[in-house]
Amino acid sequence: MAEVAFYGADWCSDCRRSKSLLNTLGVEYEMHDVEESKENADKAMEIAGRKNIPVIRFADGAFLVEPPDSVLHAELKVRGLVD
Repeated sequence: MAEVAFYGADWCSDCRRSKSLLNTLGVEYEMHDVEESKENADKAMEIAGRKNIPVIRFADGAFLVEPPDSVLHAELKVRGLVD
């Protein structure tokens, strides 16, 4: 399992922003497109308890929903995934 699981969709501006930050920081993540698969959409809903995306889940089970870049970056630092 990847350190970061990303549930989102191509049309979602918050998803594009969060993916851009992960890519810029060189953080590897496993992409789960909620538009391509009902299972992915159901899993994101199960994790977050709501339909908002992106849902970003860490290996320790913690997750973020629609995080601002500053919050996502801070959570990546706490987990040692970025300096």
